[in-house]
Amino acid sequence: MARKHRTREQWQQLIAQWQDTGGNAQAFCSKHEIGYASFCKWRKRLQQPESQPREDAQFMDVSALQQSADRWDIVLSLGHGVELKLSQR
Repeated sequence: MARKHRTREQWQQLIAQWQDTGGNAQAFCSKHEIGYASFCKWRKRLQQPESQPREDAQFMDVSALQQSADRWDIVLSLGHGVELKLSQR
């Protein structure tokens, strides 16, 4: 089965179509040549609210740092072991 790129709206339509049938998701995917894993991923993704900020996200006003200190270091943890490090020396 060749991979086909679908937009968010197309996935919403496909999932709504599947829900209207009331049938088995795997059978629906097979009939419409949709990857079952992709279907499940999108079904889960579309159940979650869009653009929700993470609860542990924090904001810090750094404009005062330039005036109050000669040296500063900031580390932003972006998740999955990725960090952005900013410093002024």
